[in-house]
Amino acid sequence: MLTTSLCFAGAWTQPKGGLYDRFSMNYYYADDEFGSGGRTDFPLHGNFKDFHAGNYIEYGLTDRITLINSLFYKTIRKEDDEVKQHSSGLGDVDLAAKYKIAEGPWGVLSGQGLVKIPGPYDEDIPLPLGNKQWDIEARLLYGRSLYPHIPGYVNFEIAYRVRFGDPSDELRYLAEFGMDFTKQFYGRVKLDGIYSMNNGADFDKSGNPTITNNFNLGKVFVTAGYKIGKRWGLEVEYTPELYGKNTAAGATYSLALVYQMP
Repeated sequence: MLTTSLCFAGAWTQPKGGLYDRFSMNYYYADDEFGSGGRTDFPLHGNFKDFHAGNYIEYGLTDRITLINSLFYKTIRKEDDEVKQHSSGLGDVDLAAKYKIAEGPWGVLSGQGLVKIPGPYDEDIPLPLGNKQWDIEARLLYGRSLYPHIPGYVNFEIAYRVRFGDPSDELRYLAEFGMDFTKQFYGRVKLDGIYSMNNGADFDKSGNPTITNNFNLGKVFVTAGYKIGKRWGLEVEYTPELYGKNTAAGATYSLALVYQMP
């Protein structure tokens, strides 16, 4: 069961010395927004685009402890009938550590701590890349293999994120199912949600519609992958945003290259 599809599942830790690296190219487009009355068009025929290259890496410090790093380089554009804005640069950086609490026939249970470090961008420009503040997060993860019934797994996560500054704290949740279709082809479906605690500032000074202070968002990752030998994989991914409040409503299209060792 140690396949490319399983190693990306959240609750499992990497073996000591194990490495998982996923480099992705992503395009996000939105011309709608989630308002208080549901999904509506952006004002003034507007749209928002986000081109970003990202790298996600896991390293097994021990069999129980996995170190995690995630970062993106972004180019974002916002335009409507009156204005056009553009920004580029390194986004926020995530540093995390995952600890396997217990494992047995019933599955695996892990805990994870995360720190989000603000990137080297200017928050005062008309279209900033982020909120320019620190986050800390505590997460509980549970995963279970479905083998030998089917060559797949399920994974569930719940987290609370404290966000310093104007943005509100967040309750985050995730449910995931993945499986191998053949020896080479695999796939996964993942619901990823954010629920705002509504304790942030009422006024959003940023012109970026994806980083508002108090927002809810639910999106689904649909991924198909192909294994190239024992260590490499190629993935395509479609991520529509299904529900939310006080944020943009769009979709992301991704192409990713995966490497894992051993």
